[in-house]
Amino acid sequence: MKRLVMAMLLLTSIGVAAQGNVNRKGRGFKADLTSEQMATLHTKKLTLALDLTEGQQERIMEINLAQAERLTAKREELKAKKEQGELKRPTADERFEIENARLDRQIAHHQEMKEILTDDQYQTWKKLKLRKRMNGKKKMQEKGRRG
Repeated sequence: MKRLVMAMLLLTSIGVAAQGNVNRKGRGFKADLTSEQMATLHTKKLTLALDLTEGQQERIMEINLAQAERLTAKREELKAKKEQGELKRPTADERFEIENARLDRQIAHHQEMKEILTDDQYQTWKKLKLRKRMNGKKKMQEKGRRG
């Protein structure tokens, strides 16, 4: 009986130690990048995927930089609220406003990209966005989250 208890204790401690060292892919890497670095990487990925011209690269870099700065500011704001203990679940009206603002930004982003890219590039870009969204949903479902 004593050996069984010791074996269970050993297995439990190994299991807890193994789960404590889980490295979440991408979170640490992107959190350490500046807005300019994130925008540069995203622009270069789009350049490779869509074969962008120099002018297109510059305009897309401006868009990506604005988005990266907005995301960095939002991340810092949430981090500060979390540290102060002010982070709370938004009400239904606040969730509606947040979602509405997000969709407005997406519509504006699509319009900007449509102006910058050629028709073929725009269709390819939309396919890339759709594929990325579907992969994200699939990964969230695998983790047992909504999606």
